[in-house]
Order: sequence, then structure tokens, then C-alpha cells
Amino acid sequence: MGRGAKPLGDRAMTNAERQAKFREAHKDGAPKIRYRKPGDRRSRAQRWRDAVAELVELQQEYQAWLDSLPESLAEGATAEALQAICEIDLSELESSAPPRGYGRD
Repeated sequence: MGRGAKPLGDRAMTNAERQAKFREAHKDGAPKIRYRKPGDRRSRAQRWRDAVAELVELQQEYQAWLDSLPESLAEGATAEALQAICEIDLSELESSAPPRGYGRD
């Protein structure tokens, strides 16, 4: 079975069914343009720093959310979850860096 060919039901498509499906998809004659997401060109160290910065930023947002919760929700499950997130110590992540790899970083 080719890439992207899906079986019809419980059995694999026959060659004739596969060809008919292809012709149906391409009957207008216009070429199909597919866009691929570009690969991530950042180094591992940069990806690590970006991920830690994102976590710190999210934690600050959750702290602001927790601070602005109304009193009626201060004892609920939402407040407990926000409090648990805000109590995570991210300073160790901020101070650590992954090892450099054979001059590629």
C-alpha cells in the first residue's frame, strides 16, 4: 500500500480502486500544492533556553491568574492547580545548560 492510501473498510484497496481514487482527486487538472513546515534550525542549547523561558513566562501568567481569582474560587480546584504550578522552582532549570556537542552548538 502506498503512502497515504487508506484501506476502504476492512480490506486493502485494489489497484483499480486506488487509480479511481487518484483520478477523482486530480480530475480538475490543477496540481496539488503541499506545504511543509520548515524544520527547526535552532541548536539544542537554544531550544532548551527557549523552552525554559517559555515555562518561566507561563508560570508568571499563572501567578497573575491566581492573584486575580475572586474569593469565591480561592479554595477550589482551580486555585489548587494554579498554586501547584506557581510553587514549582524553575531556578535550577534556568541555571543549568545542556552539554555542548562536538562543536555543533
